Amino acid sequence: MAARSILRRPALALCGVLMLTSGALLGCTPSPRPAEQTQAPGTSAAGTPGDAATQGKPRVLTTFTILADMARQVAGDHLQVESITRPGAEIHGYEPTPSDLRRAEGAQLVLVNGFGLERWADRFLSGLPDVPRVVLTDGIEPLPIAGDAYAGKPNPHAWMSPWLAEVYVENMRKAFTQLAPAHAADFKRNAEAYRAELRALDRDLRRDLATLPPQHRLLATCEGAFSYLARDYGLTEAYLWPVNAESQVTPQRMARLIATVRERQVPAVFCESTVSAEAQKQVAAESGSRFAGVFFVDSLSPEGGPASSLLELQRHNVSTLINGLKGR
Repeated sequence: MAARSILRRPALALCGVLMLTSGALLGCTPSPRPAEQTQAPGTSAAGTPGDAATQGKPRVLTTFTILADMARQVAGDHLQVESITRPGAEIHGYEPTPSDLRRAEGAQLVLVNGFGLERWADRFLSGLPDVPRVVLTDGIEPLPIAGDAYAGKPNPHAWMSPWLAEVYVENMRKAFTQLAPAHAADFKRNAEAYRAELRALDRDLRRDLATLPPQHRLLATCEGAFSYLARDYGLTEAYLWPVNAESQVTPQRMARLIATVRERQVPAVFCESTVSAEAQKQVAAESGSRFAGVFFVDSLSPEGGPASSLLELQRHNVSTLINGLKGR
């Protein structure tokens, strides 16, 4: 894949793409949403620095904040990395804005997760044929989703496995080397250093999760986003819905999870930061368990929050899980 030049398309074509991407966008220049109106000076629409230090650097877009964090670790100072979605956004059903499309027009590379996660991005990027796209899950054998309407489809949350996150890092290194070959040695050095951090994270998670008693090693969440993590660390996964794109709580799903939690006498259940936890709190009440906190999966927290990087996200989640299951 060779990096290509900035897209040159008429504004009229961009308007057409935008209208196809989201039925909620009725024109090319609607009034900005509140988040855009209050954007601080000197920051990009994705909340990343937009000062003179980034000017002239190749611009890389990612579909969500976790990928942007990983990409920055590999890119170092040589690329300007931005996330299309902001911290806290629900990425499964995201609706791009006019500013998203304008920013994409100036990108020289787009990084996507793949495995069917960003279906909105397929439509969004179809109008940007001159911007190369890299699928970061290339080379990963997906775990299939079990049950419900998504049965057999790939679980997209592969970044939740520190082992598989290394595949993301290598795919980023290769893409960045093609985009800016003069900095290939730095990309390699950065990637190796980040992989070492992921391996240290794996050792820490393995040590900490080993302290859980076998009968309580159930990860009960709203979304089935922990399949890879559960597989790697000997946990059992149970959830209300398979992916947030289908977050309807049916009586059957709720009854199934309540029965599982009650049967296993699991002391705590959890939910994710980008969806409502009300249904899971009902599960806790009816199963004799308790709601013990929020996990970050599809999005980082805002700067200064408990999960402002992938490494912090993983440590926060495991700490929340262990404290909940040990009744702390």
